[in-house]
Amino acid sequence: MSVRTIVILVLLIIVGALLFDTLFIVHERERALKLRFGEAVSVYGDADAGLHFKIPIAEEVRVFDGRILTLDTPAQRYFTIEKKPLIVDLFVKWRVGDVERYYTATSGDEQRASTQLEDRVNEGLRNQIGRRDMHEVISGERDLLMNELTANLNGVMSEDFGITVIDIRVKRIDLPDEVSDAVFDRMNSEREIEARQYRATGQEIAIGIRADADRQATVISAEAQRESEKIRGDGDANSAEIYADAYGQDPDFYSFYRSINAYVKVFEGGNTMMVMDPSSEFFRFLKEEQP
Repeated sequence: MSVRTIVILVLLIIVGALLFDTLFIVHERERALKLRFGEAVSVYGDADAGLHFKIPIAEEVRVFDGRILTLDTPAQRYFTIEKKPLIVDLFVKWRVGDVERYYTATSGDEQRASTQLEDRVNEGLRNQIGRRDMHEVISGERDLLMNELTANLNGVMSEDFGITVIDIRVKRIDLPDEVSDAVFDRMNSEREIEARQYRATGQEIAIGIRADADRQATVISAEAQRESEKIRGDGDANSAEIYADAYGQDPDFYSFYRSINAYVKVFEGGNTMMVMDPSSEFFRFLKEEQP
């Protein structure tokens, strides 16, 4: 191969490399910044996706992720206005908004941008929680707190770093272990006191119910006893009246009937022994001849 041929091949390779270096592609999920000797000259966003040209050597292109990114911060300790500690774990949704400003502030380093964002989030959240009590942070004004923090942080990060803060959400809010134990013990004591109060109230009601039931039972029993005595008295009176009427109609027969019944009850066992005067009235109907 001649020297001329080699030179031509080398020139073709150089020209091809230069031509290839003039082309670059921007995807829909990316943001791009074209620099000419280190100075920003063009910004490419969503609407600029596709094939583009640049001047070799003089211009370079820096490409950044244009999607929504997530910053998952480690749980931090914050203090409420009552100086009560809370452990807050949250995450931030953000994206590159102003590409040129983002590059100027962070040199396009996503890790550096995340660090700056995390510092601003912690500072803003510390200020927000420090103005509220525990109830407001946990439930009362939690949404308002996050909305204010998102709006304030978005203004700061957009102005200083070209970052758009889309949303900030709390994953969980916990008490520190030492506080959790104390709160649990206090809640346990309160529930135990409440349980004792319920048991005492229940016992008091039960005693009242039993006393009322005993009273009603006594009253019912007394009324039943009174009624039975009345019925028994009426029966005895009726019986006495019937016996009196019968005795008045035939006194001799009534005496004979009573004596016969007495003999039956006395001698029905067959082994009854009695020591009595034979002339006793009891044996009158056994001695006398009846007409």
